[in-house]
Amino acid sequence: MNTTMKFGTKVIHAGLVPDTATGAIMTPIYQTSTYVQEGIGEHKGYQYSRTGNPTRSALEANLAALENGKYGACFGSGLAAIDCVIKMLNPGDEVISTNDLYGGSYRLFTTIFAKYGIVFHFVDMMDVKHIEAAVTSNTRLIWVETPTNPMMNIIDIEAVAAIAQKANAMLGVDNTFATPYLQNPLDLGADIVMHSATKYLGGHSDVVMGALVCKDPLLANEMYRIQNSSGAITAPMDSFLVLRGIKTLHLRMQRHCENGEKIARWLQNHPKVDKVYWPGFESHTNHLVAKIQMRGFGGMISFNLKGNDLDDAKKIVSNTHLFALAESLGGVESLIGHPATMTHGSIPKEIREQSGIVDSLIRLSVGVEDAEDLIADLQMAFDA
Repeated sequence: MNTTMKFGTKVIHAGLVPDTATGAIMTPIYQTSTYVQEGIGEHKGYQYSRTGNPTRSALEANLAALENGKYGACFGSGLAAIDCVIKMLNPGDEVISTNDLYGGSYRLFTTIFAKYGIVFHFVDMMDVKHIEAAVTSNTRLIWVETPTNPMMNIIDIEAVAAIAQKANAMLGVDNTFATPYLQNPLDLGADIVMHSATKYLGGHSDVVMGALVCKDPLLANEMYRIQNSSGAITAPMDSFLVLRGIKTLHLRMQRHCENGEKIARWLQNHPKVDKVYWPGFESHTNHLVAKIQMRGFGGMISFNLKGNDLDDAKKIVSNTHLFALAESLGGVESLIGHPATMTHGSIPKEIREQSGIVDSLIRLSVGVEDAEDLIADLQMAFDA
């Protein structure tokens, strides 16, 4: 592949070739569990679809190229991908992660892996000194989200990479919110990148999938060993859907960013809104870091209301029509959610509120509709 290929060309061509059997320009859906072998150990690269499937392989190669990595692996969900990373650790190992973390990740860490002797520390990563202070001789992984979910905090990946390297620890970055279109953590020193491909990569709210990308062959071997051994792989049809979604990723992300900025600035001036969390504001903590490590500020926005009234928040999220009240994010359609009771409900209230997830916090996944219609929809909900 041409390594100088621009992003818009990569999404359509990287890692992909016409089907050798028929010439089909789109990667076929190889809906098969097994593959005929000419003799014992004589096959065409595939033996069993848990271990490898041509549709999934095409997607994994495409994702690796988009993240400027070498190796990609796809899983049944984003959490299954994170599960693979944590399974690389041993009892007694310590993990440092952000105190503003997706609720599912927090639940996986604290209720599944903590009982196997892996120790988790959650710190405010906007100031990397907090990370340095948490490092011990047992630190084996630093797990970063940036922008974080849902407070849109920005973490300096390059600075964290330097800390991880000094500690001889692996740095993993959840790049779901930014996508490879806006941010490439491997280029900034990360060892492994995770995506919930359910979100922007698929882009159409019709698939659940996770993915990992890395550069190091030894790390890749461990990634593939766990993928095959645990079996939390994604299906051929789902792989096809995400491949199709990725082909318009650059077009969609451009519109998500444009709409996100318009709505963030509108909310900032709304009399009923207290604070708006969007990294494009110059007043946003670590805005300068976002400008350096990102190529845009995305379509995710959170805001809370003056008075911090739970009932007011419930009324707003229940009275939009274009913004659908639903879990998830990153689809072409706009979604609205209430983190404290939905995506982050598994985090204890006192811990949620320490990171800013108060009762009136509302999260928007701004879609690709006309921004004027979305603003009118929000205003109608505020009026209600």
